[in-house]
Amino acid sequence: MRIDLPTPATALAIAAHPDDVEFGCGATLAKWAEAGSTVHLLVCTDGSKGTWDVDADTAALTTRRQAEQREAARRLGATGEVRFLGARDGELDHGVDWRSLLSGIIRELKPEVVLGHDPWQRWRIHPDHRAAGWLTVDSVVAARDPHYHREHGIAHHRPAALLLFECEEPDHLEAVEQPHLDAKVSALLAHESQFETTMEIDEADDGAQTEKFRQRILREARDHGRRGGVRYAEAFRQIDPAS
Repeated sequence: MRIDLPTPATALAIAAHPDDVEFGCGATLAKWAEAGSTVHLLVCTDGSKGTWDVDADTAALTTRRQAEQREAARRLGATGEVRFLGARDGELDHGVDWRSLLSGIIRELKPEVVLGHDPWQRWRIHPDHRAAGWLTVDSVVAARDPHYHREHGIAHHRPAALLLFECEEPDHLEAVEQPHLDAKVSALLAHESQFETTMEIDEADDGAQTEKFRQRILREARDHGRRGGVRYAEAFRQIDPAS
């Protein structure tokens, strides 16, 4: 089990939906941002299906979720860009057109480290998580090799590392401290539209449900930390982008 990359000058976290970045690597991004990294976030879908309200105004929900994502990035301390690819929620794919768009962004932002969903996770039910994982991996390959998407007119760029979250067989930990986890929880709580669907917090919460959610995040970080003998951590599969 490897522990801690050198703090990257620039990192790009890619996720299927608003709030996926925070769940997957929020504390790591907070740690790096605190140490001076420029942290960028990219969300692939519009999040328009992220509600159980059958009468919801989905256009308004999209606008709300983008605002929540920007606020979450602020709470993580991320000083880079927050971008949205704009794929319709539930309909993301990893075809050539999306790959061209995302690899161009990687070439433009030049991250030392890219983070994203692990597409090899077994029995994953959500299609956007699968597609976002494959899109991330495929776009790193396209961004690094000069003969992919030459129409970009941007020099190719090879990140130093690719970290995949939600993985079943992690081989890399980023050790984090309590303040980084506090930032992660705060960033997740910026996604108020998702309280019911992903955090089990309802409008009538007197604080007990929010505290239960916070303890869930701490417990997960402790469980990951035990893998490498540290108190708290987030777990990843580390991929060499040159492979």
